[in-house]
Amino acid sequence: MPRIISLADLPAEVGTEYVSRWFDIPQSRIDRFADATDDHQFIHVDPETAADTAFGGTIAHGFLTLSMLSAMHTDCSPRLRTEKIGINYGFKKVRFMNPVFSGSRVRGRFHLDQCRHRGPNLLGFTYNVTIDIEDSLKPALTAVWLTLLQYENESVEETADSDA
Repeated sequence: MPRIISLADLPAEVGTEYVSRWFDIPQSRIDRFADATDDHQFIHVDPETAADTAFGGTIAHGFLTLSMLSAMHTDCSPRLRTEKIGINYGFKKVRFMNPVFSGSRVRGRFHLDQCRHRGPNLLGFTYNVTIDIEDSLKPALTAVWLTLLQYENESVEETADSDA
């Protein structure tokens, strides 16, 4: 369960790396992603045909791996006590480094590089992100991920409680 923090705690979080649990990528998840995105390329959904390629089997869509960032982030990053909503803002860079084979497990590592106020009750975060593949030295992907977080003002009591 991620920690709950206050606004006053945020500056100390910059420079911290958060690591998620491992997530399974079975063929059924790949197939559901193919259905959701209408991307049924054989390398993702046809194990027999994919076995005859250089990959030797089916692989997850790169965008499936990328889409796992939200779940991975929720799994490991601290939550702001007065958080209202988190929003994907975009990416400065995404690189797909290594295929994720059906049956693999992946996890996210999020290095918080920057947190700054973007407006009233709005924070912007910059994360250097890596998605690791279990038992692989080379990651599935690397990215610079930008997110926004809208929050409510903290009361004096909430801020005082966080210092205890």
